[in-house]
Amino acid sequence: MTTFNASPQLVPELGCIDVAVSRRFYIDILGFTVKYERPSNGFVYLIRDGVSIMLEPLSEDTWQLAEPTPPLGRGLHFEINVTSLEELHANCKTHGVVFVQEFEEAWYRGGDVYHGQRQFVIADPDGYILRFAQSLGTKTTPPSTGRSRK
Repeated sequence: MTTFNASPQLVPELGCIDVAVSRRFYIDILGFTVKYERPSNGFVYLIRDGVSIMLEPLSEDTWQLAEPTPPLGRGLHFEINVTSLEELHANCKTHGVVFVQEFEEAWYRGGDVYHGQRQFVIADPDGYILRFAQSLGTKTTPPSTGRSRK
């Protein structure tokens, strides 16, 4: 018998150069809220639309394979599905966030089905790449609009 686990199955813990700056970015611009934090060591656990992210200051206690050099998270990006993509995009624009990829429609083939989404991509203050997306549903025929990954 499988039991339901209410905790997320994957929670990235991002090492930050300045947790206070990253905390403000995730809360004030991206709309995350604090689930809990440990101010004594700068740790904060954030949530938004069912997504969890932990932030911690880079230190000698941080698990790492090499000296962290900005931008951090090279070769990794997170897709975050949200319910209010346009509002979030506008808030990022208002706050002068630099876009890695502006708003686009994209279709990704999975077997015989194309999965569509509207999305945009930004980097957080430490250089972690965040792709915010909202589903457009699925199609069984190749899409005629947007970028398509076959």
